[in-house]
Amino acid sequence: MKDLPGQKLADTIASELARRIVRGILKPDERLRQDHLAREFMASHVPVREALLKLEAQGLARSLPRRGVRVAPFDPSGIHEVVEMRAVLEVLALGHAASEFNTEALNIAEKHARACDNATNVETWELENRKFHRSLLTPCKMHRLLAIIDDLHLQSARFLFSSWRDDWERRTDHDHRAILGHLKSGNIRSAKQVLNQHLRRVR
Repeated sequence: MKDLPGQKLADTIASELARRIVRGILKPDERLRQDHLAREFMASHVPVREALLKLEAQGLARSLPRRGVRVAPFDPSGIHEVVEMRAVLEVLALGHAASEFNTEALNIAEKHARACDNATNVETWELENRKFHRSLLTPCKMHRLLAIIDDLHLQSARFLFSSWRDDWERRTDHDHRAILGHLKSGNIRSAKQVLNQHLRRVR
């Protein structure tokens, strides 16, 4: 990894640490030591420090006086806030994205919807579900809004992995299909309504 440009390396480190936190590999309050991470990722302290700052901005880590940077505590009651924010912000983004949708964008969204339906484990489903939602919203080109939504997706994933106990069964997500159907027919209002209901069912 050391031959990657500095910012790209910081993003790569942050992405991998976020994955570990979301899936519970790194536990709440676990110390994130810069020197250990620098050795693991064969990087200087600069991209590691930038990666940790990004995790803090995402709500996945926190810096404590005399205790260093640690994995943020996990509060299951916070799912209500995350769901409310996603419902409002994703519907807003979809409204702006809808007019920019074309055949290519719909094909990408359909590909991820099929991957969700065909997933054989919760890890694959979560990743493809996140990609499906992101593919719906990316055409809005509102980068700050999309960045906030991406962070909320990570929080949602953390809730999912913390509570998952059952064996996985393949399932068809009818909401995904309904959203795509409405977008194809140009019924943006109905697509937004289904997305809102879909997100609120999480709670």
